[in-house]
Amino acid sequence: MALMAGVIRRLDEVVVNRIAAGEVIQRPANAIKEMLENCLDAKSTSIQVIVKEGGLKLIQIQDNGCGIRKEDLDIVCERFTTSKLQKFEDLASISTYGFRGEALASISHVAHVTVTTKTADAKCAYRASYCDGKLKAPPKPCAGNQGTQITVEDLFYNVTTRRKALKNPSEEYAKILEVVGRYAIHNSGISFSVKKQGDTVADVRTLANATTVDNIRSIFGNAVSRELIEVACEDGKLAFKMKGYITNANYSVKKCMFLLFINHRLVESTALRKAIETVYAAYLPKSTHPFLYLSLEIAPQNVDVNVHPTKHEVHFLHEDSILECVQQHIESKLLGSNSSRMYFTQTLIPGVECSSTEVVKSVASSSFTAKGTVDKVYAHQMVRTDSRDQKLDAFLQPINKPLSTGHTAVTLDGGTGLSDGRSRQQDTEMEDLNDFDTMVAAQGDSVTTPEGQKESGRLTPETVPTRKRQWAGSDVEMEEDDTRKGMTAACTPKRRIINLTSVLTLQEEISSQAHASLQEMLHDHSFVGCVSPQWALAQYQTKLYLLNTTQLSQELFYQILLYDFANFGVLRLSEPAPLYDLAMLALENTESGWTEDDGPKEGLAEYIVEFLKKKTEMLKDYFSFEIDEDGNLTGLPLLIDNYVPPLEGLPMFILRLATEVNWDEEKECFESLSKECAMFYSIRKQYIVEESDLTNQQTEELGTGSTSWKWTVEHVIYKAFRTHLLPPKHFTEDGNILQLANLPDLYKVFERC
Repeated sequence: MALMAGVIRRLDEVVVNRIAAGEVIQRPANAIKEMLENCLDAKSTSIQVIVKEGGLKLIQIQDNGCGIRKEDLDIVCERFTTSKLQKFEDLASISTYGFRGEALASISHVAHVTVTTKTADAKCAYRASYCDGKLKAPPKPCAGNQGTQITVEDLFYNVTTRRKALKNPSEEYAKILEVVGRYAIHNSGISFSVKKQGDTVADVRTLANATTVDNIRSIFGNAVSRELIEVACEDGKLAFKMKGYITNANYSVKKCMFLLFINHRLVESTALRKAIETVYAAYLPKSTHPFLYLSLEIAPQNVDVNVHPTKHEVHFLHEDSILECVQQHIESKLLGSNSSRMYFTQTLIPGVECSSTEVVKSVASSSFTAKGTVDKVYAHQMVRTDSRDQKLDAFLQPINKPLSTGHTAVTLDGGTGLSDGRSRQQDTEMEDLNDFDTMVAAQGDSVTTPEGQKESGRLTPETVPTRKRQWAGSDVEMEEDDTRKGMTAACTPKRRIINLTSVLTLQEEISSQAHASLQEMLHDHSFVGCVSPQWALAQYQTKLYLLNTTQLSQELFYQILLYDFANFGVLRLSEPAPLYDLAMLALENTESGWTEDDGPKEGLAEYIVEFLKKKTEMLKDYFSFEIDEDGNLTGLPLLIDNYVPPLEGLPMFILRLATEVNWDEEKECFESLSKECAMFYSIRKQYIVEESDLTNQQTEELGTGSTSWKWTVEHVIYKAFRTHLLPPKHFTEDGNILQLANLPDLYKVFERC
């Protein structure tokens, strides 16, 4: 049987239009893209989008642009009707988004379209409804704002197959947010908003006065915006300009986010994407990608925009040369940003429970249960350190090596309780019980305060003595305890009970500001090592922390000065230090801020000596500062055992003692004096010479002294943090205690590698 030739027929216009509509409007996001571009062509400054069921049920887009004339409403939804193009040659210089006149026509063939519009010179707005590109009824006058509102209902109601394929409204809404977000980033001078019908809060919202970076932050978050690098280049020969923002080497994600606009048109370019990702391959981990936003402006005559029905692809001349130029510029920017990597740390958040009840298990704690089974401990939950473990270097205390690098000898007064036959050669860290535990063991199971309340933890002046006797004044009492001499941080043998209201008030302020979780962390931490004199690393459970040794030690000594008020031992200077010479040294230092207007330095130094000599009795009685009749400093307070303050800071301390302390009011006096003293005693970088800064000869002269500060920080300062520091709440916010890493999070990183 012979094959019969098929009959060629002219397709019905309705069929033609629906086929064309299916090419242009593939999903709700395409419809919104076409209408967004119309809004932008109308010079709108505010665009609002409302969506229902992912755009399948309702899309409403409203702008405040120039509007549509009433006379044009008859043909606005017909194919190939546009105000942006008249003849084919105009395509060579087209600068608008639209030019075919197919957008509204295509939408009207697969949905019910209603247009409400008002121009600036019109007295009222007009509303018209369309079906299959034709006007249903003459436009009706109505109330309305300047601009255009287009409502699209029941998208693909007559294309059953397409409607069934788009059955996930959430997925369609996500694509709508993506399209609007990209246009919002590129058009930073225009306000955009997208929300679901009935919702009060927009899912995408940008402001008209926001910058491009602000919009990126609003849509993609701080993680992207804080790592952005601005890029910009141009080439007159190739007739193009490029600007945008790309992320540096610190940012990477599994999916590449590439926002490309060519002549302000959202397009895709596989060649440009591959060229840029080739550059990033040298900087980012394997299988990770950057965030890219690029805007290319190419001479209109060099661009062919009539390539694809949805206009998401364009062709342009000199493509290879332009790609190479963009690639080289981005590589130069990345090369400059890769000189250092930035790691953002998370400050310990107030209220976060890091108590022992947290689900963190140590290797030793994985014991048999009552049924004889083993409690499973996962690798990412294991804590492989114990804060109670001892280190060998705890036995190797540097002999006669002070913390500072100075050569002023300091001896301990017999009144400190350290020369009573027990020279404390064995570090207290190796004892089975700490000072407080030993006192509890000697006195019973609990310590009773004067109010009859039980208290455990920090040793405070309110701890009940065994016996009391009156001191010189009615506000000070003396207690004697033969069973334990270590009642203060520095183990003084006799304890004076202080009833001064000012001191008690300052103590209450410290207690009220204490952060319980931080205190527990410091009490049970495992010291890792010193990063520098100012910073040190410590581990608590599965977390690694960076601690500011300077600030923490300053707070420690301030609290010791108030809680052990008037109960200090004495550090005797082997040679008296003249206050006059110390004051002159301080005034010679630029840190003092001395100017000629302040008068001669000699006169100021003499004034400081006479002023401090008048305060000798109070300084000696309450703070153990000893000054003789000739104006020489002979003794300093012993705040904690085995610790001598860096004496290089003594001149500035003497100067600040006379100038920065409020000597008029009792409470302010004790507070400011304690703070100045705490600053002098704290670990400060400028008064410590690190081993790397020393010459070979200096290292030989100092012997082990150059490293003694590290031993002191670990075995004296951080050991004192465990029992004597009540960390204030502001340490959780000011960056003095930072969480660097968490074991479970690290396992997640390694699992991805």
